[in-house]
This record gives sequence, C-alpha cells and structure tokens, in this order.
Amino acid sequence: MRRVAVWLKWTVGMVLGLSLLAALTLWLFLRGSLAKLDGQQVLGGLQAAVSVTRDALGVPTVRGTNRLDIAQATGYLHAQERFFQMDLLRRVAAGELAGLVGAAALDTDRAHRLHRFRARAEQALARLSEADRSLLQRYSAGVNQGLHDLRSRPFEYGLLASQPAPWQPADSLLVVWAMYFDLQGNLPKRELARGWLQAHSTPEQLTFLLPEGSALDVPLDAEALPPATVPLPMRGPDWFGQPAAAIRPGNAARSSVGSNNWALDGTRSQHGGAILANDMHLGLRLPHIWYRADLVYPQADGSTARITGVTLPGAPLVVVGSNGRVAWGFTNSYGDYLDLIELEADPANPRRFRSAAGWELVREYRETLSVKGEAAQSLLVRESSLGPIRQIGERWYALRWVAHDAGAVNLELARLEQAGDLAAAQAVANRAGIPAQNMLAADASGQIGWTIAGPLPARDASLASSFPYRAGSLPVWQGLRAPDDYPRWNLPADGQLSTANSRQLAGTEYRKLGDGGADPGARARQIRDALRGLTGADERAVHAIGLDSRALFMQGWRERALRTLDEAAVQGRPLRAEFRRLLSDSWQGEASLDSVGYRLARGYLYALYAQVFGGLDAQLNQLEAGADYDLANPRWPLVLAQLLDARPPGWLRGRDWRALELAAIDSVIAELGQDGRPLAAATWGERNTARIAHPFAKLLPPLARWLSAPADAMPGDEHMPRVSGPSFGQSQRMVVSPGREAQGILSMPGGQSGHPLSPYFLAGHAAWVRGEPTPFLPGPSLHTLTLLPN
Repeated sequence: MRRVAVWLKWTVGMVLGLSLLAALTLWLFLRGSLAKLDGQQVLGGLQAAVSVTRDALGVPTVRGTNRLDIAQATGYLHAQERFFQMDLLRRVAAGELAGLVGAAALDTDRAHRLHRFRARAEQALARLSEADRSLLQRYSAGVNQGLHDLRSRPFEYGLLASQPAPWQPADSLLVVWAMYFDLQGNLPKRELARGWLQAHSTPEQLTFLLPEGSALDVPLDAEALPPATVPLPMRGPDWFGQPAAAIRPGNAARSSVGSNNWALDGTRSQHGGAILANDMHLGLRLPHIWYRADLVYPQADGSTARITGVTLPGAPLVVVGSNGRVAWGFTNSYGDYLDLIELEADPANPRRFRSAAGWELVREYRETLSVKGEAAQSLLVRESSLGPIRQIGERWYALRWVAHDAGAVNLELARLEQAGDLAAAQAVANRAGIPAQNMLAADASGQIGWTIAGPLPARDASLASSFPYRAGSLPVWQGLRAPDDYPRWNLPADGQLSTANSRQLAGTEYRKLGDGGADPGARARQIRDALRGLTGADERAVHAIGLDSRALFMQGWRERALRTLDEAAVQGRPLRAEFRRLLSDSWQGEASLDSVGYRLARGYLYALYAQVFGGLDAQLNQLEAGADYDLANPRWPLVLAQLLDARPPGWLRGRDWRALELAAIDSVIAELGQDGRPLAAATWGERNTARIAHPFAKLLPPLARWLSAPADAMPGDEHMPRVSGPSFGQSQRMVVSPGREAQGILSMPGGQSGHPLSPYFLAGHAAWVRGEPTPFLPGPSLHTLTLLPN
C-alpha cells in the first residue's frame, strides 16, 4: 500500500507538473504574439524614422515624413494586432477559407471562387498607377515585417496548427471584395426571390406585393414620395397565407440592414461649422472590423496632413473620418447593382450558351480548392462575356455584377486625404472602387452634400429590372457610369441631410441607382425629424441622435395587437390577458432593456410574418438557401398593414384575418413561455443581449470567457436610429466637424487589438455599450514605438 501511495503521489505530481508546463508553454506562446508597444524597431524600406504613439485605448498616432512610410508603418501595426482578421478577409473574398479552417468552409469557398476575385485582384493591381502600386507594396512590406517581428505567430495559427502566409499587394484589393460580399452579397438571392414571385403572381398582385417606395420614405429631394396609387387586388396568389411550422417568429427577426449618417451645415450648428455623424451597422465580432488610426505627415506644399478615423485592416487608408478640411461617412446604398441573366445551354456542348446576343463559347477555369487536412478539390468555373455562370435548379444564369468590372476596386478613396472641400471630396467618391455607398461629406466652410461613392452600372434606366432576365432578353449595360453622371444633392435649403439605407431620391435620378432592397424608411424619417428639432447644435447633441431608441415604428403594431386582444379574445384565456396587460403596462415607447411590451409587439409583427409569408419562404429557400420575402421586399410590414386594414377575403381562402392575428399572438406566447416561464420575464434586454466574440469562442468553449465581450443587454433595435442586435449594430459612432476635430466623438465596440491578453482587446468597449461620447482624436501618449530605417 505504501508503494501504491508513493506511485500515486508521483503520478499526480507528474501530471500536475506537466499541466503546469503546458499552461506555461501556452502562456508564453500567447504572450509571444502580443504587439510591440515601446522601444525601437528596424523596419527595412523606410526612408526616415516613423513614430507610433498609443493612448489609453491603444489608438495609434503614426507620424512620418512621407505617405509611403506611413503606409508601411500602418501595415506593421495591422499585422501585429489584426493579422488573422486580415487573413480571413482575403480568404473569404478569394474563396480560400477551407485551406485554413477545413472542409466546413467548402460551401463558402465554392460560392465565392465562382467570381475568381484573386485573378481579378491581380488584374486590378496591374491597372493601378505606379504611385498606388507603391502604396500597396510598402503596406505589404510593413505587414510582413510586423508579422515576422512577433515573437510567435498570431495565437489563432497556433491553435489551428497552421502557419500564416505572407501578405501580397493584391490581398489589399481582395479585402475590398470581401466587403462586396458583405454589402451586396444578397443581391442574387433577392433577384431569385423576386423572379419566383413574378412567375407565381399576377401583374396586379406583384405590383402590390413589391412596392417601389413607402409612405415612410424621406428622400433627399422631396418631403416625401408621392402617395402610392397601387390598388389592392381582391384575390391573392395561391401561395399566400400558408404558414410554415418550421419558421418561428423569433428566428424571422434578423437585423441585417443598417447604417446611418446625418449632417448639419454651418447655419445649424453652435459654432458655425458643419457637423457630420456616421454609424455604420455591421456584424459585430472580436476583433472588431475597424481599427482606429491618426495619420500625420507633411505635404508637398509645406502643410501637415492629419487624417483621423477608422481603417480596415488589410488596407492602408482611412475609410471614414476627417482630414481637417473635409469629413466623410458612409451608409450602404442598397441599389440594384447585379443582374441575373438566364442563358440557354447547348446540350451537345457544355461550353456553349446562348443569350440574346447569340451563341457564345464560354471560358472555363479549373479552380483548385485547398482543404486543411484533406485532399484538395477541383471546381469548374464557366465565365461568359456577361459574367460567371451558375446553375440554379434547372436553369443557367450569368451573374452581371458591378464587382466584376474594371474599376470595381481601386485606391481612389485614398484621394480623400487631400480633398480640400465638398466638391473635391465628391469627385473622389464618384471614382472610388468600393461597394456603392451613400457618402455624406462636410467641409470646413460649413457646406454639406450627398453623393454615391463607388461604381454604378451604366444601365439604361428604361430597361432596368430587379427581376432575372429571361432567356432571350439582354440588359444594355456593359460598363460603369461615368463619374460626371452621378447623382448629387448639395447645400440643402434646411441645412441638414441624412441617409439610412432607404430610398434616397424621389426624382428620375433614382433610376441611376435602382432598388436593391432599400429599407422602408422608418429609421430615416426618425433621424430626419430629430435633426429638425436641433437648433444651435453641438457635437454631443448630434451624437445623441444615434442613441435614439424610441419605438415609433413599432407603436403602430402594438396598437394593432391591443385592438385584436379585445374582451372576446381574452375571455377564458389568461395568457392572452397577460399579453394585453404587458403591452399596456410594460411599454415605455422605446426598445428599452426592461420593456416586455416592446418585445411582445415586435414578436407579434414577426409572428404575423411567419403566419402569412412562412410558407412562401419555405418555397423560396428550396430555390436558393437564404432567399425569402424579406429580401425580396424589405417593405413587407407596410404591405402587411394594408392587408390587415382591408382584410380582403380573397387572400386567405377560408382563413380569417382575426384568427390569423390571434394565432400570431398565441405563437409568441408559446415561444416566450416555454418551460412555464412567465411572460413578464420576457424583457427586451433579455432578448437583445450582445454576443460579441472571437470566432474561436465557439470552437473552444473553455476559452470563450477570454475571447468574448461581456454579455451586455442593449437598448435599440432595427427601424430606429440605435440599431442594435445580439451580434449586429453600430460598428462605430463618429461625430466630427472638419477643422474642429478636438471636439469630435468616436467610439466602437471591441478594442484595437485582436489579442485577448492585450490591454487593448476590449479597451473602449464599455463606453460604446453605454453610449458615452469618447474623443475623436487620440488622447495623451502612454506608449511610443519608433520604427527606424535600416
């Protein structure tokens, strides 16, 4: 027994020792991949020393003697703190993700490799000016040196047992194409859904079901859209009103549309300068998509350039921000930037397809898909003169997308650094190679204006279609719209402008954009009206508009639910009575944390969607995964409201509208009351709790605690300025008056670093959660790193 006891002690000691050794090894490995914050570091290729100072949030101020050195230093910082994020972006764009993470990413790789964006990136790189290529080359050199100077590879690669591949200049262009997928990637699904509806509805039904605008829209060039004169057909399509049991109302609510920007000109501000605000809404994760930076360097005329804002790791420029003379911000424009063109296949020759232009022998590319831990797979890509070809069901389509055109991606956005006024900034925007955005800009003279930044198709507006083109028809656009033919709206008479993903214009200029899934307009209207209430505003008052969580849009749906829950509806139904009580008593008119009434009203709206359009979505999802009526018509709540008001008997085929509404309420009760939980516990804050985490948090649950932000309950929702969801929301909040940056505001979720052991992993996150206005410019320096030429 003594020998057994000794053996056990020895064994336990050895296990503990090995565990401690393993923990120490892991700790040292993780520490080794932390960024260098202080001291000196040789960075080969620099022309002169570059100073990098960091403040309490880790925001760097990068000072150098020329723009190329600044680009190289920016690449160094991005690699040291965000390389894994950069790698994911280029791999997602190129369809090369499975080579890093394995077969689970193959479906994404197949879908994205169809576009051959790596080959297009190399072609785009060759088209750049020598100066722009030099900028990317120096940035890439900085990235690779920053990666090399880490004492150990970024921790994600250690956990994946992989080595990071060097950065190439073309990879920075792929990062922009990754944003095309993020911002325009749903356009094919939208067109397919609309095509199905066109084929299964009468023209009258289709016009009603797919409106081109709404009463909520607040275009820049008019007070409102003209009232719609579309009659309500007395009979609906055969597919209408067939609920799908598999679709739950809670799952139908996806906050996927967002971004606000708004501006006041100099006549409306306290200090006489224009004030610009911007919050871009995107998926939230760790590390955060944006990386704050302050870039300072001398210009040829002897002045000093200072560009402050947020950068996208993988690219050497500020995406939104201010240069001291002009400030700019973006929202996604939701235009019609893709066409699906049906082709006729030659059964005797798989390379021959016919469009309205005749038969064509298409090009074929054999793409190799690397798969970590498995054999590579082959993918055949066919590409016609109209774009890459996809088979969907039994039909073949060419994808004509602006992202495929020369000019879709370039470095023109970098010229905003030198823009001296509104006109110069807009000229840059109209040549920029980014996914088309609503750009609001303000200049130091107090002017404000709107235009589109990014490529627009040179499409004949009379032949534009947001439905697939059937075989034998052919769209006329073969290139991109000329920069001098872009719509603009400047110097508004009321001194304010705002966009929020809804329809931007009421007039004919809107045809240059088309509707690619614009928001109904409730959020845009709320911002516009709040701006009208400001006089003599300062930056804090302008910032507060982005924190507005008033439930103006949902108020109407609450009232509908209350009307439905009359005495007859609640008689003998205690849960319905409780639903009605909470709608009345737990409603503060906001998407607030403790509001049960808001959650019930919202649930009622989406349960109605499931009752009415659930069966349709099930059919559309069979056509293309992810296709649904919400994509086909984001204005569906207004269509649904018209139907509920009119209650046409020919739309439900024996079902009763009142019974449908009560069924929706009952489904919300059933979902929220699972396991006997009282409805009164179903607060909005419980539902709207942030789940912001590193991708590895799900892969490695034991490490999730260190790879995640706190699970904070968040006010706000879609259809209001403070867009907020569990993993979607305001990716930054920026308010700035050009020339008065010291009074500006800038905050974002997450922190500067992608490393969980860094003090900057979550620095600033708590202030973003609370909506606190943190400074636009970096604060006092706490760390100084000097990069030296060799």
